[in-house]
Amino acid sequence: MASIASGSAWHDLPAELKQSIVEVLDEEDARALSFADKYTYSLCIPATFKFVKLDTQFALEQFLLNVPGERMHHIHTLDVSPMHDDDAFTIPLAAPYTDSLGKLLLQCPRLETLTLRAAGCLSKDIIPCFSDLVELRHLTLNNVRNDARAPLSERVVVSIAATIPNLQYLELDTVTRSRQHAPELVGAWPYVPVVTGDDDVPSHRVLGADLFLPALLRLPGLRRLTVRDTHLGDARWVSTPPACRLEMLDLSAPADCAPTTGDVERIMAVVGPTVAEFSLNTAVNEPKFADKDTPLRRLRRLHIAPAFPVESVVDTVAGLAGSPIEDLSLRCHEDDVIDVCEALHDFLSMRASRGPGFYDNLRRIDVSVAPCEDDAAAAADEDEVRERVEATEKLQMFCRELRLEAMVAKIDVGKGRKDRRGRARSATTFSIVDPAAYARRRMSV
Repeated sequence: MASIASGSAWHDLPAELKQSIVEVLDEEDARALSFADKYTYSLCIPATFKFVKLDTQFALEQFLLNVPGERMHHIHTLDVSPMHDDDAFTIPLAAPYTDSLGKLLLQCPRLETLTLRAAGCLSKDIIPCFSDLVELRHLTLNNVRNDARAPLSERVVVSIAATIPNLQYLELDTVTRSRQHAPELVGAWPYVPVVTGDDDVPSHRVLGADLFLPALLRLPGLRRLTVRDTHLGDARWVSTPPACRLEMLDLSAPADCAPTTGDVERIMAVVGPTVAEFSLNTAVNEPKFADKDTPLRRLRRLHIAPAFPVESVVDTVAGLAGSPIEDLSLRCHEDDVIDVCEALHDFLSMRASRGPGFYDNLRRIDVSVAPCEDDAAAAADEDEVRERVEATEKLQMFCRELRLEAMVAKIDVGKGRKDRRGRARSATTFSIVDPAAYARRRMSV
């Protein structure tokens, strides 16, 4: 890119065409092009600062110190963490970190997507900084591997979300329940972490003092909600009338305080009338979900996460037969490939035996293998690899018998494969497409 820019061809282009070219470049290419000359550098500034990632508090402070404020106006996507993921000891002081982040947010009026990692390091003083972010649509608050040292209170989370004027997508990871809203969890078994000392979080102008997690359903603009590794046992998930029209819901609880089947089913029933996409980490067996008058009448995409018990795949999927599900995706661990293929084989056998009226809208099944961070755990001998290959081939053959089109990728055991940009790819991916169902869907549009 730099060699092209150095030639006369680039300099001879009209200014409008140069601007159009820069606008379609990604961050890396825009930065390379910016070295061509002073004019090109100024032209590439918006693209260069469109996405900013700051992975330490020091990087945040240096960014504020050295970058002119007018360039921060170009930030559309911001990813901030006060410390490296592998830093297990250093916890930044909440006041300086909150002050620095607040200064940055106030200078990012065009911010659309924000990710805050180790969000428990923030104090309540950060909340007012979100009130003027009118372009912010997507917020991620992640407190993974930091909850024991600096828990992220549900009161702070709900207050931040409610303060953002036009929030549509909210992703929460490892939020800790507040003692003020869950006193019954203190000293209870099984143990559930509880935050104390967060009663000084000010009341919200709309939600008041009701800053518990189910109050998120009262945000009218919310469309997609993800709550992972968080206690879901609050009874107010059922009693809070939704003011939003959720299109996607992804729920999961920590392994040591996993939700009961009833917790997830009750939440699904409350928000189900508008949701088109669900992600499940636990089995569900509510009989009304299989009826034609199911509350999940708009559900078209169902995702099953790696933590989902494989032995419950068939029963759970069959139990959602009342919904017009078109896409079914399963993501599993590499050790579960054989069991998942067998479960899909059983489900497809059930679908074939029941005939019309059972999953008539199903057009696609996707299965992917979650990459394993531990190379030793991902290692497999030749017999294990052969068994996995045979399982996928058996499933593919069965799909052909059912007149389903199947595409199965080669299994790659060992270190995770990467694409041309060095990003990790799953070891195994295959899709099963029902052409007839797909054709019916296209004709109905």
